[in-house]
Amino acid sequence: MAKGNTRQRKSGNPKVKIIGTGSAVPEKVLTNFDLEKMVDTSDEWITERTGIKERRIADEKTATSDLAVEAAREALEDANIESSEVDAIIVATSTPDMLFPSTACLVQNKLRAKKILAYDILAACSGFVYGLETVKGLISSGIYNTILLIGAETLSKITDFSDRATCVILADGAGACVLTKSDDDRGILSTYMGSDGSLGDLISLPGGGSRFPTTLKTVHDRLHYLKMNGNELFRCAVRAMGSAAEIALKKAGLLGRDIDLFIPHQANLRIIKATMERLGIPMEKVYVNIGKYGNTSAASIAICLNEANREGKLKEGDIILLDAFGGGLTWGAVILRW
Repeated sequence: MAKGNTRQRKSGNPKVKIIGTGSAVPEKVLTNFDLEKMVDTSDEWITERTGIKERRIADEKTATSDLAVEAAREALEDANIESSEVDAIIVATSTPDMLFPSTACLVQNKLRAKKILAYDILAACSGFVYGLETVKGLISSGIYNTILLIGAETLSKITDFSDRATCVILADGAGACVLTKSDDDRGILSTYMGSDGSLGDLISLPGGGSRFPTTLKTVHDRLHYLKMNGNELFRCAVRAMGSAAEIALKKAGLLGRDIDLFIPHQANLRIIKATMERLGIPMEKVYVNIGKYGNTSAASIAICLNEANREGKLKEGDIILLDAFGGGLTWGAVILRW
């Protein structure tokens, strides 16, 4: 561990640490038994295949920015700072309120923050860890001091509730964290990000962009709903998440046994178990909440991080591994000292 820290000090780049966390989920709960009445599925099938028992679904009036703002306010309160002290806002999302303005700009306005840097990141389920990589660079540059990073989704808005392969998995929620420069050994120790656009068709939202602009035909052909090749995606996720974590561990001079808490993207319980087994991390060191929230994409790790923080499962000095995989295809891992 010391060897890895020495390399970072020599690089001259200051560490970046999390000083506050928050999350928000809609009130409406959609259970597996509810889904049994909607599509050809069962609680047993969903639980066995995914580990999900229920998920949260936003109402018609709730947009991604609404959940993002709620999570952001909680994170700011946890960090004991005002929105006026934030230098930048970054929102990771695949379900923005609209194509533009960005959801981050909408959040900036709703928080009454200063007229600061604000933009969105689109990396699907990897969005939050991609955001951490981005924030690390911005703060390390010395130009920005305090950044609000949010992962937020309303996936129910792009879910085909006649498609049992996707509707049983996807859900809504938001998680946020406040990051700033670290003046001690706490903070981000290493990161690793990757992508493979040749496999982008394994999970996509075809309609609404410049390839398939919105028309009566694209609506009729249901191109505005998320499409997924689940079996192949599963295999890719296990490989990519395991590899990303191993590379991040190596960059930090650590091994799987050095991890105090593993927070993986909550896509599928079988993917989580396969990844932890590859890394040699026991289940008691893995944070899992997929059973009650489902797959909230870019929000999932951020929600887990906040819950673990609130539950007292993060102790000062703990080594945390965050690991994600998503559409693009994208993947990434972050190791930090709490």
